[in-house]
Amino acid sequence: MSATAAETAAFGTGLTAPFALARFRETDAGPARLGLVAGERIRPLEEADLGAPDLNAFLAAPDWDRLEALTAADGPWRPVSDVTLTAPVQPRQIVQAGANYRTHVIDLVVAHAPADDPRPESEIREDAARMMDERAATGEPYFFIGLPGAVAGDDVPLVLPSYSDQHDWELELAVVIGQEGFRLTPEQAMDHVAGYTICNDITTRDRVFRADSKGIGADWYRSKNAPGFLPTGPFLVPAHFVDPSDLGITLDLNGERMQDATTSDLLFGLPALVAAASLNMPLLPGDLLLTGSPAGNGAHWGRLLRDGDLMEGSVQGLGTQRVRCIAEGAVAEGAVADGSGGSR
Repeated sequence: MSATAAETAAFGTGLTAPFALARFRETDAGPARLGLVAGERIRPLEEADLGAPDLNAFLAAPDWDRLEALTAADGPWRPVSDVTLTAPVQPRQIVQAGANYRTHVIDLVVAHAPADDPRPESEIREDAARMMDERAATGEPYFFIGLPGAVAGDDVPLVLPSYSDQHDWELELAVVIGQEGFRLTPEQAMDHVAGYTICNDITTRDRVFRADSKGIGADWYRSKNAPGFLPTGPFLVPAHFVDPSDLGITLDLNGERMQDATTSDLLFGLPALVAAASLNMPLLPGDLLLTGSPAGNGAHWGRLLRDGDLMEGSVQGLGTQRVRCIAEGAVAEGAVADGSGGSR
């Protein structure tokens, strides 16, 4: 039994929905298969079970009733603890919302206030709060693009690249797109959401801004897209089982609570995010839309990721991902994430 499977056995799945989707390996080196999770059980899903050739084709027109019927059927069920779960999705596009938690942005404004600013912290915070309220009322979401190659499950360690010692966590609720949508209105947006999962948007802080190109702005490509920098899953929970308006989000680092918030603090809610993200490019079945990370990142605490750290990230009802960190130089052969949600 792998470490991930052992932890699943000890802590349970953390799911509150009657069923969810997952991808799993029967052996550490085996191929990833799509599975149906119900309680503490999992069974493989074949094309005949899905009524579609693959997961993304199913998500284009998801027949959840078809899968729900399987939860009561006999079949090749086995304990979730007997398998190794990996990233539950294979997105073609990843759209990420930035600066989308009110408290988080206010904290950032305070932290980055000029040293010669004569205002007391309370006044800076009040001004930042007014700015955020104005942005929520009249502004638009801010997006950047992630690479699908950064997606990995928590079945592999997070390799901390040796070119920096400033790797940080950002736990997020992630939307999984269902039916393709282009130039959606907020009223249409949620009809295009198939489900939800958990993502941890790892960021290398000293690579966000470039000294040689200060006028260009943030360099999200090199600061967020190393292999395995988007731990995802372990479950894809159908949208109709989730109320995303007030979900608890927590991240513990080696057992110490670092992030603790709810999605009620989002500046832009999910209908606005999905609609805005669909304006430039059609959102495709299986795509990920990350909704932003709340306060409590490592930069806030002055404590960034190190070799041997364990991050336990949970979104209420969606389970928990347990990501172990390992320094690049300490990686054993075959342990590096291959960017497809599994290991080499």
